[in-house]
Amino acid sequence: LRNDEGGFTLIELLVVIIIIGILLAIAIPSYLGFRDRAQKSAAQSNIRAIVPAIEAYYSDKGYYKSTSPADEMTLATLKADYDQSIDTAGYTLANLAASDYCVSTVEGSYTAWKRGPAGTVQVRKTSDTTPATCTAG
Repeated sequence: LRNDEGGFTLIELLVVIIIIGILLAIAIPSYLGFRDRAQKSAAQSNIRAIVPAIEAYYSDKGYYKSTSPADEMTLATLKADYDQSIDTAGYTLANLAASDYCVSTVEGSYTAWKRGPAGTVQVRKTSDTTPATCTAG
């Protein structure tokens, strides 16, 4: 009688499982690092996207914050009058003054902000408690 039963031995299956485990151990950290860098870049990019609308507002009005609440810069005003492509839901305007502003946004696990007009785009992990958003330049 011939014993022609096909199949894999236990050792062959274990070797395949070990190889898959090694590949996953390499791939998952690489993916997480890529995702982390992408979120950081997206947060910075979002801030850079709204700054031209903010500066256009200042160019037209001569201030970021008016003494009249009806004439104050808001996200809705920026979207309606300066850049309709901005998704204002993800932004926060804070610390408005006649010649100063701070805009921030959150993307994934990163918060980015710019205290303007002379500030630079700053970014940090959202879970990091220092520096506080829109109080550091």
